[in-house]
Amino acid sequence: MPTRSPAELEARLRLHCLPELGPRRYQRLLEAFASASAALSAPASAWRALGLPAACAEARRSLEVRERAAAALAWLEQPGQHLLCRDEPDYPALLAELVDAPPLLFVAGDPDLLERPQLAMVGSRKASKPGLDTARSFARHLAGGGFVITSGLALGVDGAAHQGALEAGGQTVAVLGTGLRHLYPARHEPLARDIVARGGALVSELPLDCPPQASNFPRRNRIISGLSLGVLVVEASPSSGSLITARLAAEQGREVYAIPGSIHHPGARGCHQLIREGATLVENVEHILEALRGWQTPVPAPRSAAVDNPEAAAAHPLLALLHAAPQSSETLAVASGWPLARVLAALTELELEGAVVREGGLWLGCGGQ
Repeated sequence: MPTRSPAELEARLRLHCLPELGPRRYQRLLEAFASASAALSAPASAWRALGLPAACAEARRSLEVRERAAAALAWLEQPGQHLLCRDEPDYPALLAELVDAPPLLFVAGDPDLLERPQLAMVGSRKASKPGLDTARSFARHLAGGGFVITSGLALGVDGAAHQGALEAGGQTVAVLGTGLRHLYPARHEPLARDIVARGGALVSELPLDCPPQASNFPRRNRIISGLSLGVLVVEASPSSGSLITARLAAEQGREVYAIPGSIHHPGARGCHQLIREGATLVENVEHILEALRGWQTPVPAPRSAAVDNPEAAAAHPLLALLHAAPQSSETLAVASGWPLARVLAALTELELEGAVVREGGLWLGCGGQ
């Protein structure tokens, strides 16, 4: 549960509205002053000493920033509307591992979905009819297999993926490149409402009133891949933003899958390029389910079971490594030989069981220190 006070929440929302204050600068402020409240009251010279733009320090006490924060607080009072902060336990663990993870996430719908195993599906906004059918079919089967389908609510493949998940009675997460009060594209507003009504979630790191801006959509892509165990590209040209998502996924240690197509179809060239660069060629849903089956861990045992049966808990290969010494997620991936995404998913389950904790960026095995 959130540990912030009402004053600290308002301060964080004010910081979040400041111009030129991206995730890394936001984090620098919190680390320097220990809280958003302290950062807001610090002298401008202290902000300049941190290398922050003058516009940030000047705007923090403006009436516009206060009003935007007040509007966000009012939005959060409505049922089903949430704010997740990076340094709090309800923030999605996979996303928190990113160096530039969003400091705040606005969520409309069910925030618990962000901790469930997700597979991202992306592709062309101008996909062919066969491409759209493929996206819809894959999403139906993957959602039926227990995965949350995550995409960007865009026209084309994104919309087909969300629709397919809903048709299967599964859950889907839409990550927006706008604020949650500016759904884009307008054609997908009914789809967005349907996603929330049927147990899914809309997510954005941007202030609620942020309109569509071209520079925000590539930023959105890192969240789509960062939340997911892997990214499936259905149909894309070499210049498609979907390839940005795929490359971000590879950099984040996620799996990348691509569906091939005809050599005569321009929309297949991006997928073929990804396959040449090492993405897994996918011809059917079973190829993905087989690859991800090991990451779908069973429902965690009650916390008492981990305490009452330490020998069973210690049998986990990651626990054996952690009982030797605290380690980062990346170090565990190297030592275990597992992909980073699998390590992060396993650590999340172990944390829920009470078998590990995360302190200062390192994972520790409980009871073994």
